[in-house]
Amino acid sequence: MKYTVSQIAELLAAEVVGDPQGVITTVCKIEEGLPGGLTFLANPKYTHYIYDTKATAAIVNKDFAPEHDVPCTLIKVENSYLAFAKLLNFYQETVMMHAKVCISDKACIAESAKIGENVYIGEFVSIGENVVIGNGARIYPQVCLGDNVKVGDRTTLNSGVKVYADCVIGNDCILHAGAVIGADGFGFAAQDGQYLKIPQIGNVVIGNNVEIGANTCIDRATMGSTKIEDDVKIDNLVQIAHNVTVGEGTGMAAQVGIAGSARIGKHCILAGQAGVAGHITVEDGTIVGAQAGVSHSLKRGMYLGNPAIPLSEEKRLIVYRRKLPDLFQQVKDLQK
Repeated sequence: MKYTVSQIAELLAAEVVGDPQGVITTVCKIEEGLPGGLTFLANPKYTHYIYDTKATAAIVNKDFAPEHDVPCTLIKVENSYLAFAKLLNFYQETVMMHAKVCISDKACIAESAKIGENVYIGEFVSIGENVVIGNGARIYPQVCLGDNVKVGDRTTLNSGVKVYADCVIGNDCILHAGAVIGADGFGFAAQDGQYLKIPQIGNVVIGNNVEIGANTCIDRATMGSTKIEDDVKIDNLVQIAHNVTVGEGTGMAAQVGIAGSARIGKHCILAGQAGVAGHITVEDGTIVGAQAGVSHSLKRGMYLGNPAIPLSEEKRLIVYRRKLPDLFQQVKDLQK
């Protein structure tokens, strides 16, 4: 990577304040700036670093007005965080253009599988019967694809991903190491003190531009499909049970758990360790806070607590809970 500040500014349609011919060779955090580095400032908590950073240039918001001189060139944009993300995507795409394209002779590929063009398949990959892999897909070592799996164009399956039979993954997806797609849902019928397994004969269907974190598990449906719609972003260590539907553009942080047949709407946010009970609906645009327990269907809004209640109510309860020791002492005094 070697670009001038002016080239980067042109890519971002940005304004340059400082030396447009400064040479950028790497990216760096603002508090760990170094010569040739490009950094960004988005969080006001980090503003003080910009006055002594050693980075060559920094991407900042257009409304950033330094209190005194800064040692680096400023690249001014509407949204510095978004601009930096776009720049990193550009860099990654540039690297991918030169990525290796090959199929390892140590991969095990069924004769009936259909492999697209410009594909990478690494060592010890196992590809079952009638699998279809799209153009530009990247299948890293020790991935296992069951029979009849479909993987879309330009999708990346990192090392150790397991996709069970009949599941479908769309275009431009990224599945991180250890993700398991299509394991059996937790379906059992109680019988005379024992549990009779209910066969899980459905599948998982994942849309386009979906990212799934490391060691996340998405269970196949009992019948029909567990559905992850387009543009969903799922963090590490998330559990999504059978027959769940996750709407377009929804994001989930680590350790979220969603029980069977729940329906999560479009553009929702589920913060870390939030839990959603089965057979309920969370409406589009809903935000569920960290460690919240969703035990009933939610209308659009912001929720926190266990059981999850509207944010405004939970804030009041937080205040009341803090006052409980004093209130308890007052009651004791009154009893005396």
